[in-house]
Amino acid sequence: MSLSAFFAQNAPAEIVEEVVVSERFKEKGKPIPWKLRSMTEGENEAIRKSAQRKVKDKGVVTTETNTDEYLAKLAVASVVYPDLKDAELQKSYGVVGADQLIKRMLLPGEYATLIQKVQEINGFDKDINELSEEAKN
Repeated sequence: MSLSAFFAQNAPAEIVEEVVVSERFKEKGKPIPWKLRSMTEGENEAIRKSAQRKVKDKGVVTTETNTDEYLAKLAVASVVYPDLKDAELQKSYGVVGADQLIKRMLLPGEYATLIQKVQEINGFDKDINELSEEAKN
């Protein structure tokens, strides 16, 4: 085992995958794949914090994460193509904002597929038991 395998230059900085999120968006009769990218934990932390609110209950202040908002923002940050921040694309759906756009342009099942793929590309696809088994092997 070599520590050099962990050096930045030896690990891919970003993973980009193409995924067909919807069969409805076609070009020349074929579904157009979306491009999704992975992100760093720093980016993830900033997204998570932006979806958090302070909640006061009986004098105790805690932080609560709005999971739906977090996942929508995570998806927006991961989608490289189509450009969800494109003003013309947003205008065509009558919305302002990338997070509103994906909710308007996708059907519920398509949105669920997008969220699932975004979680997978960012390493959230394995539960703790699977990771524990991999670590043992």
